[in-house]
Amino acid sequence: MKIIAVIPARYEASRFPGKLMQILGEKTVITTTYQNVVETGLFDEVFVATDSEIILDEIVKNGGKAVMTGQHETGSDRIAEAVQNIDCDIVINVQGDEPFLKLEPLQQLIEVFRHDTAQEISLASLKIRLSEKEEIENPNNVKVITDNNGFALYFSRSVIPFHREISYNISYFKHIGVYAFRKEALLQFSKLEMKPLEISEKIECIRYLEYGMKIKMIETNFIGVGIDTPEDLEKARKLI
Repeated sequence: MKIIAVIPARYEASRFPGKLMQILGEKTVITTTYQNVVETGLFDEVFVATDSEIILDEIVKNGGKAVMTGQHETGSDRIAEAVQNIDCDIVINVQGDEPFLKLEPLQQLIEVFRHDTAQEISLASLKIRLSEKEEIENPNNVKVITDNNGFALYFSRSVIPFHREISYNISYFKHIGVYAFRKEALLQFSKLEMKPLEISEKIECIRYLEYGMKIKMIETNFIGVGIDTPEDLEKARKLI
């Protein structure tokens, strides 16, 4: 399989505009993310897909690869435009605001497809167990519930599942926005109309579920810092 990684990078993030160009240590957030992905050595190619000349110039001046795309609502739509003419089998979407992603969880995603001989999985993604009440209730943390085989049933910014039966212990999982797609599923996604659940939650992977595609969720112990707010940036700076 030919496996590539694409980092969608939008400058005007709604909650924290310009966050990818904030300084983290001695480099910007987007440069840190890009270089960490390259250093895993897992990919035949790594590049940033962006609608911002500021971000494109930042990557290129630091020796990286970047391409310009049009305006898109989701990172997956942006990546679909970027890879449509690239010969590859699997596309890994690494969020530009996840600068501390490590090799092991990326390997786990790739292995999903190496073992999917029936090719029933459209995409795979990561989840991590939550234990703190504040984290579980935080709408910036997208929660995911799965079936017994690890396939996603739903994603939400609300607390899912609702813990009505208090005598029964429930596990809560946060969705980490790193995806591995079959290229054909990604291109199909980009042609599908947004449906009400995706529009309501502002969670792009719900579109796959609304159209009946299968998402395999992999539990990981990876603890990074997704930079959605200025407070997240301060947490990330403490890890440098």
